Amino acid sequence: MTLPLMPKATAVWLIDKTALTFDQIADFCGMHPLEVQAIADGEVAQGIMGYDPVANNQLSAEDIVRCETDSSARLRILASAVPTSKKTKGGRYTPVAKRNDRPDAIAFLLRNFPQLSELQLAKLLGTTKETIQKVRERSHWNSANIKPRDPVILGLCKQSDLNDAVNQANERLIREGRQVPPPPPPLAESDAA
Repeated sequence: MTLPLMPKATAVWLIDKTALTFDQIADFCGMHPLEVQAIADGEVAQGIMGYDPVANNQLSAEDIVRCETDSSARLRILASAVPTSKKTKGGRYTPVAKRNDRPDAIAFLLRNFPQLSELQLAKLLGTTKETIQKVRERSHWNSANIKPRDPVILGLCKQSDLNDAVNQANERLIREGRQVPPPPPPLAESDAA
């Protein structure tokens, strides 16, 4: 159940301005009825200004009147007060100690999986298209020291995420009628070190 904004202040306003029961107010504000009674008695929430849920489009005046006449009815928060935005996943965080490994991982993926798009690389490694382009063109500030290394071994991505990205890129190439590059050869023991 979605609670109103500032539940205690809303409860203070509902106690002062309406004839609702403690149970109705407690149910709407997500509180215990005894806590609402303590607010009404002045034992709790002293000095809290009431927050008008009607003026702030969380509750309709008609709903209050309906619940005042029927003590078994419950208040319902307005649909416009319920946040509808989805939480978007933020950028991938890479610990400071691993940030210098990103160009190595980019070089590895560019060499072994050329079918991956820049967007896929950026999502997979938590980097920018600009950095990918600089590594590709060898204009990165540290390009003399970049050694292609597997991002899974470096801990920058999971093997399953890499496999999914490669499969998506391969499917895209097939849809476009282009040839899928062969998989990279397995690492020799001297390459893995």
